[in-house]
Amino acid sequence: MAGDIFVTTSYTIIDLQRGGNIQGIIDGLNRILDMSIAEYRTEGGTMIVPGHGRLCDSADVAYYRDMVTIIRDRVDDMIKKGMTLEQIKAARPTRDYDPRYGATSGFWTTDMFVEAVYKSLKK
Repeated sequence: MAGDIFVTTSYTIIDLQRGGNIQGIIDGLNRILDMSIAEYRTEGGTMIVPGHGRLCDSADVAYYRDMVTIIRDRVDDMIKKGMTLEQIKAARPTRDYDPRYGATSGFWTTDMFVEAVYKSLKK
């Protein structure tokens, strides 16, 4: 059971109020991968139950970890270029992943995710 650190239905929730940050999410995803055993050259091996969504294997977690890492790096690069939060949101650093994980309404939106990534990197 991975809990909400890994979900297949949205971007992961970063709980900044309780000390969460984007690097902690990546570290947690890496920990899940360290504990799992991949099936050699096929899907399978250790099955991972996400907080929400379908049953997965380590390849699914690796894809999700890579996506979160790429978005972190994009936002970090934009911060280093002096962009504001609003400019970063407008640049849509999650654009290529939004069809699969993005949301414009509901409990956790893409903008909320980008803002949480931004705030955790600015600390």
